[in-house]
Amino acid sequence: MEIAEHIHVVDTEGRLLAAAAEKAGVDAEVATCPGWRIRDLVRHQGQVHRWATGFLAEGHLTRHPLPDVPPDLDGDALLAWYREGHGRLVDTLTGAPLDLECFAFLPAPSPLAFWARRQAHETAVHRVDAESALDRPSRDASEPVTEEFAVDGIDELLSGFHARDRSRMRSDTPRLLRVRATDADAAWTVRITQDPPAAERGAAGDAECEVSGPAARLYLALWNRLPFPEVTGDASLAALWRERSGV
Repeated sequence: MEIAEHIHVVDTEGRLLAAAAEKAGVDAEVATCPGWRIRDLVRHQGQVHRWATGFLAEGHLTRHPLPDVPPDLDGDALLAWYREGHGRLVDTLTGAPLDLECFAFLPAPSPLAFWARRQAHETAVHRVDAESALDRPSRDASEPVTEEFAVDGIDELLSGFHARDRSRMRSDTPRLLRVRATDADAAWTVRITQDPPAAERGAAGDAECEVSGPAARLYLALWNRLPFPEVTGDASLAALWRERSGV
């Protein structure tokens, strides 16, 4: 996907998140994030949007901590704070030069490409979280993220997030997991060992377990927001993913 496409997703999904949060109310429980209420989700996402904006706008070359949230911010004021930070992120991404130099924590063609992609998926997944607080199914059931975006997100998760040392997805005995998007002709092979998982595109080797389904549902399942649509082979490996893959 192109940078402009990712920015469009950041804009759209951020607005949908705010709308769902407002409709649910800040006291509503977030079903997909046990222990969180909407206020916790909005505070977190507002922090992350401002954090990303800081790198883009100020050109920081090293990791900085998340900014603080005003401690008494709640209700309508909290939602307004979120919307202001989201709008500033979209404007900053849109106006940033292609050759911008700043900190990034996953491989990408450029820092701008990294932040546009990362914030697109960050915001899309948390939009689903916000909608889980409503008395209706997630938008995944009626208006899913696009197949292209879901495949992009699966690739970022498997090849980016879980390639980092901080991934808890480890096994004393080497194991092989296949991930297959049935509607997108896309598959990944994930080698799970005592080291960070190694993922590659394609169906290489004999997998012990395959998790598969439409790309949009598989994307959210790999982020532990939905059950896996289909599991074949050794289901204990899919269960291990659910247990240890939290980011």
